[in-house]
Amino acid sequence: MDQAPPTILDTSIVIELRQYRLHPGKRNALIDLFEQSLVEPQEAAGMRVLGQFRDKDDADRFVWLRGFRDMPSRAEALQSFYGGPVWKAHRSAANATMIDSDDVLLLRPVDARSGFVLPKERPSVNASQVASSLILATMYLLPAPVDDDFKGFFESRVAPLMAAAGAPPIARFQTEYAQNNFPALPVREGEHAFVWFASFAKAGDYDRHLAKLRESRSWTEAVQPQLARRLKSPAQVLRLEPTPRSLVRHARETNWTAEFTRAR
Repeated sequence: MDQAPPTILDTSIVIELRQYRLHPGKRNALIDLFEQSLVEPQEAAGMRVLGQFRDKDDADRFVWLRGFRDMPSRAEALQSFYGGPVWKAHRSAANATMIDSDDVLLLRPVDARSGFVLPKERPSVNASQVASSLILATMYLLPAPVDDDFKGFFESRVAPLMAAAGAPPIARFQTEYAQNNFPALPVREGEHAFVWFASFAKAGDYDRHLAKLRESRSWTEAVQPQLARRLKSPAQVLRLEPTPRSLVRHARETNWTAEFTRAR
């Protein structure tokens, strides 16, 4: 059996979940440009590129995540990168692929242990093998800010059932309410979001996960109706395929996710 690569907990305090609507047929061009020319320069400017994905259900959508130490460093890093020579050299080519890039959730980890556990090393710029894994991003919009009651409900009721059905949460985030301190890049405002992620070794594992949930009376008759009543709108689920250089990809079971399996 192959040994798992060394990993480390990402400690970013501020996370951007970015969804881009692209011109038809332009996604691969943007991904190639992004992975070859825009990852390391962003990180050199002080941010962390966490994950890049193809939306499995929308051929013209690119989704990615980046993290920052805090809000002040976010402003500094974004100014450094977008005001610097690398973006100047590539912005026309990047922008030519995009219809809209303003669908952005500004988030923060739910607690100190709820960020992503990531490989210590990123695949090289020459990496070409597309990951076979699938990342699931589930977004709950609430009528009010996430509070201890909702967190407790998720931790004690939702997460154990997800873990038992093969989708233990690998990261959880909620809205960061600090004012957007780089207004040149808009973010969604006036929303109360709770976003959690799961991973699957292959797409078929997600189908088996859904089948197990449908068979779970605890989910269908108790927890799912209770969850629906707590939400402002139906949950949005993104099925995401990691690009060759994405750090966020399928995670082997961690001690955190194992806790939910034992609890179940």
